[in-house]
Amino acid sequence: MDGQFGKVRDYLTAVLCCAAAVLLDQITKHLAVVHLKQQREIVLIPGVFELRYLENRGAAFGLFQNRQIFFVCAAVVIFFLIGFFYGKIPGGRRNLPMRICAVLICAGAVGNLIDRIRYQYVVDFFYFSLIDFPIFNVADCYAVIACILFAYLILFFYKEEELEWFSFFRSK
Repeated sequence: MDGQFGKVRDYLTAVLCCAAAVLLDQITKHLAVVHLKQQREIVLIPGVFELRYLENRGAAFGLFQNRQIFFVCAAVVIFFLIGFFYGKIPGGRRNLPMRICAVLICAGAVGNLIDRIRYQYVVDFFYFSLIDFPIFNVADCYAVIACILFAYLILFFYKEEELEWFSFFRSK
């Protein structure tokens, strides 16, 4: 009974953390719409970093413009795949970083999905002018940071036998 309750508690915690992250993303996007739309960019560090409003109709960093149905479907699939894998992650403190990655990837997907459904585009506003990096948002940060951390964890942190849960097909 405690095992089942623990799983429900873990999922509920993940959903609440994801919702909090999505809320933060949506608040920052609302602030960008209110304060940056149809305004000049706000330079925070001259020649390095600024806030600049952009309506992104593509994927990450402006790729694949005007494919909204594809992006909505992809976000839903990502959400359910991450949810499935989240349930397979063993409990315990050692696997907490993997759970955090899952929550952040979901939060990034949901945050941008809300924009796509609501506006037909994603609100982006962070711009690194020093390297002319594509304009991005908080949800993009969640997804990119989580994917980098995920790769690091798989390559350097966990031993191969600790990742057996990650396989669809287990060797016998």
